Amino acid sequence: MDNQTAAPAAGTPAVPKPNNPKPKGAKRFFKLLLKQKALIFMSVPFVIWIFVFKYLPLWGWTIAFQHYRPNLSMFQQEWVGLSQFKFLFSDDAFIRVMRNTVAMAVIKLVLGFVTAITLAILLNELRIIFFKRFVQTISYLPHFISWVVAANLISTALSIDGDGIINKVLVGLHIIHEPIMWLGIGPYFWGILGISEVWKDVGWNTIVYLAAMTMIDPSQYEAAEIDGANRFQRILRVTLPGLKPVIIILLIMNLGNILETGFEPQYLMGNGMNAEYSENLEIFVLKYGISMGNFSLATAAGMFKTVVSFILLFSANAMAKRMGEERLF
Repeated sequence: MDNQTAAPAAGTPAVPKPNNPKPKGAKRFFKLLLKQKALIFMSVPFVIWIFVFKYLPLWGWTIAFQHYRPNLSMFQQEWVGLSQFKFLFSDDAFIRVMRNTVAMAVIKLVLGFVTAITLAILLNELRIIFFKRFVQTISYLPHFISWVVAANLISTALSIDGDGIINKVLVGLHIIHEPIMWLGIGPYFWGILGISEVWKDVGWNTIVYLAAMTMIDPSQYEAAEIDGANRFQRILRVTLPGLKPVIIILLIMNLGNILETGFEPQYLMGNGMNAEYSENLEIFVLKYGISMGNFSLATAAGMFKTVVSFILLFSANAMAKRMGEERLF
């Protein structure tokens, strides 16, 4: 027999060769882009916006390594290296505001997750549609109130004057003997802020969880009910596991923003009596950086916050990946 390939035996079906082999590597990538060119064109304005407003300003981080003076050009600035960061980490005021920022962030994170998940489960269990929509509407409304108005409402409710409904109720129930100046006692501020954040955003935060519950297969509830599970057991064994991927994704995102505790509520409800507990990183940047003309210190504090958020985000995502859970990337 010669070296040529022998013909297939009689009765043996010939194996057809693929006419269009699957593209690999770069060809496959560009072929996929051509199929989705409409989506690519739609995303171009957003990519440009992100580049212009998020990445180009990163050049301003160089101010953190300078003794910046606005009246001098970029080439005339005095470079001081890491002196601004050394001052930050040795400054008692910065240590204090970092303590406040972390405490507020943890309280906001824990209360936000627990209350939003609890309210979403309770709303999902309601069978009276009218009452369910009424509760949803009432819980959503505070989210659309400006913090300027919300802080004024909270301050009025907590005042010791005649309009302070909180003191009236507590005195009437004999829980306290005389009105308390709640916003004048520093250690109370963290709790007040946490409750205020819950009141304002708990309804809005339930939207994601309610949407996730609609994706849970109803047959799972039916199977659990047939097996004799009561309502609480169905929540524990079906609803919460169904929400687990969403909870983990939101937890990763919130950990990445854990130092973003806000500015308006602390600034509007803070005063000289509770400043030791109400000032956070944003107020520190305004008070000791921008207001005093020390733009280098303000930039260094902002850069520190961004780097910490970056590390926390990637660490939380890596931990979720190692545990085999849902992750961002």
